[in-house]
Amino acid sequence: MNALETRSRAARAAGRKLLVPYVTGGITEDWTDLLRAAVDAGADAIEVGLPFSDPTLDGPVVQQSSYQALNRGATAGRILDEVSRLGLPVPLIAFTYANLVLRNGVDAFCGALADAGVRGLIVPDLPIDEADPVATAAEDAQVDLVLLASPSTPARRRIEIAERSRGFVYAVSVMGTTGEQSELRESGRHLVASLRQATDLPVVLGFGISGPEQAGEAAGYSDGVAVGSAVMRRVLDGAGPAELGRFLARLRTALDGAGG
Repeated sequence: MNALETRSRAARAAGRKLLVPYVTGGITEDWTDLLRAAVDAGADAIEVGLPFSDPTLDGPVVQQSSYQALNRGATAGRILDEVSRLGLPVPLIAFTYANLVLRNGVDAFCGALADAGVRGLIVPDLPIDEADPVATAAEDAQVDLVLLASPSTPARRRIEIAERSRGFVYAVSVMGTTGEQSELRESGRHLVASLRQATDLPVVLGFGISGPEQAGEAAGYSDGVAVGSAVMRRVLDGAGPAELGRFLARLRTALDGAGG
């Protein structure tokens, strides 16, 4: 097992719910300080978005964060170079689109992740039927390829995704793009339950977690939460590392209160 899966399994065994925030790489001058603040607030892993010009699965907030990063000159290479010098004590997960993964070859891409110390990869527009080359390259580079399932994923396909995912399984709470929701849908609860029947990996719920109340609710039936739009909205509104850290600390408290 690689670092991400080792950490996620160990957290679950200890009764700790996973907190996995998302930060778009290069969104601000001090964006790496946002990662440090997330660690201090109790994040168990951090998704680092490698911005792409056509982020089809992202809602307006994360799209805007990607455009802002691109306008600042962010590239995957620059982001990974900055990440490589951080030495953070939690696993980092690259979140990006298939175009960037495939552009210069999957072996080179996954090798670059490994060289930068990144231990996970999420490619939301990568169909499971076409995942073999990326999965092989990721495994060779000791990078965990985290796969996603949604409420509309057929039962047989959910089983395949659950069996082939590494690190954890990403349960998408709603059909549609990323974004904060006023309340969690029952579809997310049912999806987590079905995935748990197909794998012993931790199952993390994402898409729609907007605050501590929802995080605590989700932790009642999942192994943790991934939080993107709620984080990026605050950064786009001007939140710095300290303010973001306080928000994530509230999520951490809510998750801890949900118990094991």
